[in-house]
Amino acid sequence: MRRRLLLAALAAAMTVVPSAAADTLPWQHVPVPAQTRPQAALNEAVAFGPDRAWAVGADAVGRTAPGFPLVLRWDGTAWQRQALPGIGWQGELLSVAATSPSAVWAVGRDAAGGARLLRFDGTAWSESRPPSGVVLSEVAAGGGETWLIGSRNGTQVLLRREGLGWQDVPVPPGSVADLHVLAADDVWAAGAAAEGAAVSHWDGREWRQTIVDGFPRSAVNSVLAVSPTEVWAGGTAGFVGGPVGRPIPPLLARWDGQEWNRVAVPTEFGSIGSLAPDASGALAWVAVARSQKWGPPGSYPPLAPGPDLLAWNGESFTEYEEPAVTGEGDSRTLRLAPVPGTETVWSVGRADGPEGTFAPRILRFG
Repeated sequence: MRRRLLLAALAAAMTVVPSAAADTLPWQHVPVPAQTRPQAALNEAVAFGPDRAWAVGADAVGRTAPGFPLVLRWDGTAWQRQALPGIGWQGELLSVAATSPSAVWAVGRDAAGGARLLRFDGTAWSESRPPSGVVLSEVAAGGGETWLIGSRNGTQVLLRREGLGWQDVPVPPGSVADLHVLAADDVWAAGAAAEGAAVSHWDGREWRQTIVDGFPRSAVNSVLAVSPTEVWAGGTAGFVGGPVGRPIPPLLARWDGQEWNRVAVPTEFGSIGSLAPDASGALAWVAVARSQKWGPPGSYPPLAPGPDLLAWNGESFTEYEEPAVTGEGDSRTLRLAPVPGTETVWSVGRADGPEGTFAPRILRFG
């Protein structure tokens, strides 16, 4: 299994700065609870402190079975499966976010395709009524705000929590895959438009959209706003032609308040699916799913594994590969969840299992 720590340059003009943390703080695999059934998967996590984090997904998922909603909680020592009283439907939880430890939201979908919305009030999880006619895909929170991404009658919608209900918000052109919510009048949306990969900013009245990469088929999966003059966007760069299954190059770009500038990453192929800040809010981590590099000339296969996780120090990247797990392959998805006020970061997702199956994956740095 491929697993070793490397250093790489951000670009030819930048100098690699070795990090002491790279030698002392590797990523570690953290076991899932024994009560989690086979064929489980985790989709997203949110953390509040060293002894409080949530992860959501589904377990008992078969090739034709939809599985059951899964919620795990970190208590500072281990991950524990959480009871979901009164929730007996089959399906999956797709996303989790929170404005406080007593206002945690999770969205999902049942086996019939219906929207499911759960809320944790600090004591227990319970079902909440989803917006009428909306199929939900993601929840985002920040600055006391909670927003939903979904669709209604095949058209994408955005909704904002107001009082005890949900209010529709205009949608920027194209599609939205991720939101970074800072305040009611400061929301950043990642996605794609007809012109290519796009990021849009909501000022409380309207969206202002900018094109990150105008190449065909490019898209932004994650956005992180540090300030009005520093916004990061990660996703997949565009490509033309090629066979089905062809590797796709990653896309990482930085907004300086005037324009987007492409930032080189030390891998040729893969998808940037998650960006995570440090305690100050600056970019700290980039997760690259299915990361691959060109192997040495004449090698077969021609591609070699690339770094899964990249630590950014403001000038260069430190490369990390996820730790090997006996009987399992690499992660298919890597969703990052930083622990506020610390250097600790969680990564959750699903990994390749034996004989075409998959398994839940939890990693921790720090």
